[in-house]
Amino acid sequence: MRDMTGAGAHVRRPDVMGSWRRLAATRARERSDQGPSGISLLPWLLMGVGAFSHLLGGEAPNPWIGGIGLFTFNTLYIAIVFRSFHPGSRETPLTWGLLGTLGALTFALAIGYGREWLLLFPLLGLAVGATVRRGRLLRWITLPLVVAVGVVTFWRDGWDSVGVVYGTFISVMVTAAILALDETVGQLRATREELARAAVEKERLRFSRDLHDLLGHTLSVIVVKSEVVRRLAPRDLDAALAQVADIEAVGRQALTEIREAVTGYREGSLATELDRARDALSSAGIEPVVRRSGPLLEPQTEALLSWVVRESTTNAVRHSGASRCVIALDGTADRVRLTVTDDGRGPVARTPATTGTPGSGLRGLRERVAAAGGTLDSGPAPRGGFRVTAELPAETPGPHEYEGEPTT
Repeated sequence: MRDMTGAGAHVRRPDVMGSWRRLAATRARERSDQGPSGISLLPWLLMGVGAFSHLLGGEAPNPWIGGIGLFTFNTLYIAIVFRSFHPGSRETPLTWGLLGTLGALTFALAIGYGREWLLLFPLLGLAVGATVRRGRLLRWITLPLVVAVGVVTFWRDGWDSVGVVYGTFISVMVTAAILALDETVGQLRATREELARAAVEKERLRFSRDLHDLLGHTLSVIVVKSEVVRRLAPRDLDAALAQVADIEAVGRQALTEIREAVTGYREGSLATELDRARDALSSAGIEPVVRRSGPLLEPQTEALLSWVVRESTTNAVRHSGASRCVIALDGTADRVRLTVTDDGRGPVARTPATTGTPGSGLRGLRERVAAAGGTLDSGPAPRGGFRVTAELPAETPGPHEYEGEPTT
């Protein structure tokens, strides 16, 4: 957006697309560093080389049965570890059935052949740890498994098999711990992506809402003053030039506010906004009535009420056809209430503001006020016309009168 004053300055828009690009780059980096997968557990199958050598050496009885058993063991192991890394299939009955079959086959081969075949137990531990991973079920499975492995290995190989028992226990626990940690990290990554996406959407909503509130009011004032200039120019050139100077001042002020709004540092001044409202209403031929009393307000409360004044008076100028508009601010130590009432055509004229897209007009203000713990109501006034009422908490008590010239 180029400087409307001709000074050549620019207003930068929030870098929404840049935020999305950064988010996409983060996702790409995370995909390249996804942690362990089923392939990472395949090299451990080399622990079965001893059993394979036992078969080739001709020392194993019934080598064909042993060969089929070893082939089946490897197939089951590969199927289980790959299914265990897929959340949708890890806890299915099929995976548990495959794991139970692998356990039964491992014990059968270890009991039938002993020695080198006992090294299949740590591989079984890897499969159990990859599938179960965490929780009470892991403890209930690990303890009986290690005890059963200890009984079988001691029977087949005596005290020399203590390393196999320890290796089985470590295989279960370390694998479960590493994969559970990796799963937690993945969940944290997904949460971070969701938070980043929500932050981008929130910034887009903030910018569109602020831009609507800023430009809607400013352009309405410029249009009204331009009409005044058109009427005055043929008969009173000096008065018309004064209105043109006002238009220039409004444009400069709007540009400053837009710069502040897009950088997120704009704080509304209620007194300034009331002065602008009176000027805008007077230029539109509407008599402004401003009454202010009550407690001192926090800056955040003043800023929010400034938006309410701006939107309400903008609607009155653009849609109401009113002859009089009353802006009343009062409150107690706990609550403050702002009421903007005009004697115009009523709620029908406000349709564009109240039925706009979320984040614009009175609907956007209602969301802001609700987020601050207050309420905003709009509708027909008891004696005709239209009324907007906003109530917010007030934290700092004390009298504070409107510093401008009161109008009654």
